[in-house]
Amino acid sequence: MKSMKFKLVYFVLVGILLTSCSKEDDGIYFDEIAEVEVEYSAIELEIFDLINEYRESIGVKPLEALNIISSVAESHTEYMIEVGQINHDFFAERQENLVKKANAKAVGENVAYGYSTARGAVNGWLNSDAHRRLIEKPQYTHFGISTEQDSKGRNFFTQMFIER
Repeated sequence: MKSMKFKLVYFVLVGILLTSCSKEDDGIYFDEIAEVEVEYSAIELEIFDLINEYRESIGVKPLEALNIISSVAESHTEYMIEVGQINHDFFAERQENLVKKANAKAVGENVAYGYSTARGAVNGWLNSDAHRRLIEKPQYTHFGISTEQDSKGRNFFTQMFIER
């Protein structure tokens, strides 16, 4: 009888220990970042460089590339190609996704269409007050980029920024 009670207590304690240490219950895991594989094209890598060169030229800390941001940007670029126009449709969902998966405190987004070079897209953003403000915002710490061509060879761009 004592042996049976001992086994029961043992299994209850082991069960409590195993469930109390799960990721869902332990706050130390909330800072994990979703890891994704992203392969950057030459134009995307050049955009990273041009944006950071510009930020440094005005005394703002360069941004760090984060693959999860580029992955979210890529889904929007594909959507824009599908509907055939640039837009910020469903931005709230992308923002929420980055808050959850990248620990973002704030999210910004620039889109563009039709530029054939990285320099052209970046210059287009820099020549627009609203787009430039996002690029210059010192609170942003990370960014991602996606560039895809539609069936007619036209480039669509989504650039996203986050503050962490």
